[in-house]
Amino acid sequence: MTVPTVLLALLSVVLTLLLWNLRWVLLIVFSAVVVSVALDVLIALVQSKSRLQRPQALVVVLGLLVISATVLGQLLVPELIEQVQQLGKDLPQLIEKVSSLLNADPRLSGFTEGWVGEWNLDRLQPIGAQLLGFAGGAANTLIQVFLVILLAVLLALDPDAHQGMVLAITPRPARQSMTRLLHDCRLALGGWLSGMTISATTVFLLTWAGLALLHAPLALLSALICGLLTFVPTIGPTAATLLPAGLALLQSPELVVSVLVFRLILQNVEAFLLTPLLLRRTVNLLPTVALTAQLSLGALLGLPGVLLALPLVVVMQVVMQTVVVQQVMDRWT
Repeated sequence: MTVPTVLLALLSVVLTLLLWNLRWVLLIVFSAVVVSVALDVLIALVQSKSRLQRPQALVVVLGLLVISATVLGQLLVPELIEQVQQLGKDLPQLIEKVSSLLNADPRLSGFTEGWVGEWNLDRLQPIGAQLLGFAGGAANTLIQVFLVILLAVLLALDPDAHQGMVLAITPRPARQSMTRLLHDCRLALGGWLSGMTISATTVFLLTWAGLALLHAPLALLSALICGLLTFVPTIGPTAATLLPAGLALLQSPELVVSVLVFRLILQNVEAFLLTPLLLRRTVNLLPTVALTAQLSLGALLGLPGVLLALPLVVVMQVVMQTVVVQQVMDRWT
């Protein structure tokens, strides 16, 4: 083994360790890139309808987002707060109901002894008291969110300058290919974000309307969770169904069946009709690839890894297609 080979191997190990130690910084930076691409989609839309320059268009987009968030907050937040408080009251009843159903089967009675003991009703604390225990984590999360938003706004303000930094460290013969690669990644990520946002909003509205028509409890809170978890395909919609189905169990078994049938129909419409229709011109992620990425990044980085798994896969798919497939595999002789 030659000396350059040994040095290259050591350098690779050092860089790998450095990237692993900086994984949370890289996670924040990639989150900012995702948010900046979402802003860039809106900025391009505003510029197509007006003659505004990018800084002015960014101000308009941020203003519209703040106004929209304020209006939606005034309309939905009071009811959401009431439903969260009601969920805190219903949760002990739901746990007791599920444990009684499990204990009715002798084969499952041993299974319930452990977790029911942990979730004894006397040990359950109000949701507000529990949240106090997470004050430090919540403050840290707020700081990270603020950093993501700040970096995203700076990236969206002048994307050409940041792209120029990437091109400056790219070898001259590959700069044209790198420019096309960055452009393709932006289009794919922007298309995925637009499609998933429309899909999630549609799921939220339809779930809210459907649960309200079924007279299911906490319809708004359940619909909001179902809409947000649409951004986590495969795992999210199934996990989101547990809340409305569990709350319906407190009323009647017939309502549980109705809620499950309604969510099953809506999930299939979203998964096999709505989402493929919205994403047909951008990306086509295989369910196996999406699930593997979510499990892998979830194991490495926790919940942030699960949330950012699919945007990362969208970018990696473009990189693999452009670099590995077209530049290496297709030219293999």
